[in-house]
Amino acid sequence: MANIIDMPKLSDTMSVGTLVKWLKKEGDAVKSGDMLAEVETDKATMELESFFDGTLIKIFAPAGSQIAVGAPLCAVGQPGEKVDAPAGAAPKAAAPAAAVPAPAAPAPAPTPVAPPPAPVAAPAPAPVSVAAAPAPEGRIKISPLAKKIAAQNNLNVAGLAGTGPHGRIVKADVLAAVANPALLQTKSAPSVGASSLATKSFTGGTPSRTGPLQEDRTVPATNMRATIAKRLLEAKTTIPHFYLEIEVDAEPLLAVRAQLNEGLAAEGVKLSVNDFVLKASAEALRRVPCVNASWTGTGIQYFGAAHVSFAVAIEDGLITPVIRDAHTKSVFAISAEAKPLGKRAKEKKLKPDEFTGGTFCVSNLGMMGVTKFSAIINPPNSAILAVGTTVTKPVVKNGAIVVGQTMTLTLSCDHRVVDGALGAQFLAAIKDLLEKPALLLV
Repeated sequence: MANIIDMPKLSDTMSVGTLVKWLKKEGDAVKSGDMLAEVETDKATMELESFFDGTLIKIFAPAGSQIAVGAPLCAVGQPGEKVDAPAGAAPKAAAPAAAVPAPAAPAPAPTPVAPPPAPVAAPAPAPVSVAAAPAPEGRIKISPLAKKIAAQNNLNVAGLAGTGPHGRIVKADVLAAVANPALLQTKSAPSVGASSLATKSFTGGTPSRTGPLQEDRTVPATNMRATIAKRLLEAKTTIPHFYLEIEVDAEPLLAVRAQLNEGLAAEGVKLSVNDFVLKASAEALRRVPCVNASWTGTGIQYFGAAHVSFAVAIEDGLITPVIRDAHTKSVFAISAEAKPLGKRAKEKKLKPDEFTGGTFCVSNLGMMGVTKFSAIINPPNSAILAVGTTVTKPVVKNGAIVVGQTMTLTLSCDHRVVDGALGAQFLAAIKDLLEKPALLLV
């Protein structure tokens, strides 16, 4: 008898999944453990595994369709075996999470107006001479002696025609203008050496920039984007956020990290600042365990283990892989676990148990040069730590002003669970651990 494979529930918030593509086709032999298809959930893109041996005898859902959790996807049985589509097997075509009205037709672009013609020099009086040509950078071509005589006579030569080579103004031109001011074209002409911005039209002075930045378009939300939008809106509007900020002396941390990476390079050790922050967060949760909690609606649930997650930016969203029992792991173990988790997160290959169940979250934008920011709490957590980049600046140490390196941490707290004093105590614990990084190595 054929085995029907249904759309599994691959995350705690998943209700439908999009069948991205089939990795097998009807008639292919299948073994238990083979990957049959790629399925996009609200959290990641995952591979659908077969738990049966046999032949893929029927596909009920085409690639690109949205399938409800529990609806049939395919059947695995014996070659030639007939199977009918079970009830409810008709999939929906992938569609946006909500209908988006088509944008109104854009108004016709205004008819371009021809730029005004560039000013033309008035014809110079006899004797006929070549109009003075501005040199590069808007300077007027004039001999040093002619320039000196013009300055002595308070003469503006911008409109004066030069008779020297290539229209250069020479001594004779200036003396003639002193004797006959009518040779000057205008009284309001810019002074000698004035910027070309004052003497030439903008028509050819700047690069032409035409066309839109991008096409006007409406893109349907993916399952992930729609879920992120829904959850973050709920988090920001239903969780009473407040924020605490602290500055950390990052020099000890950076020094220890550099020593460890250099001394253990042969063993493949390459610790990041974020590895230390994850470890410090876990240790701070040990020191201040009441932050490791969640609001249930009727009370506070406290967690016995520190499952620390970290935000990873991926295409069309973000995801938070989890370091489980981080309070029991060394910074080296955390680093060794975080790197492959981050890699699989970017590839959308995380398993459900690798991105669910976190009790505290770290979001680090320091690698992008952000000095500080405030993050939105990731429900059901009661807090999230935002980490900024290290900044080199003057600091006071032992009563003297020296050049130091600092890092700003911002803690977003759920006021239903964490009060100000408790949040400050927790943030101070992280600061203490990062400024004494040897404590993170035991």
